[in-house]
Amino acid sequence: MIVALIIACEVGFWVLLAAGLGLRYLAKMPRLGAAVLLCEPLMELVLLVVTTLDLKNGAEPDWKHGLAALYIGYTVAYGHYTIKWLDGHAAHRLAGGPKPAGAGYGKARAVHEWKLWVRTLVAAAVALGLLQVAIWYVGDAGDVSSLQAWQFGALRAVGIHALVAVAYTIWLKKAPAGVEERPVLAKTER
Repeated sequence: MIVALIIACEVGFWVLLAAGLGLRYLAKMPRLGAAVLLCEPLMELVLLVVTTLDLKNGAEPDWKHGLAALYIGYTVAYGHYTIKWLDGHAAHRLAGGPKPAGAGYGKARAVHEWKLWVRTLVAAAVALGLLQVAIWYVGDAGDVSSLQAWQFGALRAVGIHALVAVAYTIWLKKAPAGVEERPVLAKTER
């Protein structure tokens, strides 16, 4: 049931996102579109409650509970960023807004990658916290090794993403000929 709920939350995220952006830019109803977009966090709250109830009702902690924690952590860290990024592209494509700035080149790209790493760090911290609470909740009554494995997986993701950011810092991505590098603190990155 947890896996089905995770899938439903992911599908729901994209359905609500499409509906919210469609209302904002195609139907010219920006307030209603914003209200639909604000419903996104409710799905993660439902997932958290259902996962907790599943453990409370005696379910053996396994990979599904760990996946739910990582999904919630990812959504906390990257959800708003994803919505904002897609909103900028929808405004450009559907409402004639300015073209959104890309990640950039050189130092600006390295700074962008480190900001994404911080988001990954936040996602891992949320997931680690939720997993640790689940481990304490289950206590000695059950096997929590799968939850601990997910904790190590979250830490590995942080480490791998750090290596990506380091690579962009050491080997700066060069702008193609004729493309101007944007400043490190561009307005869209603040």
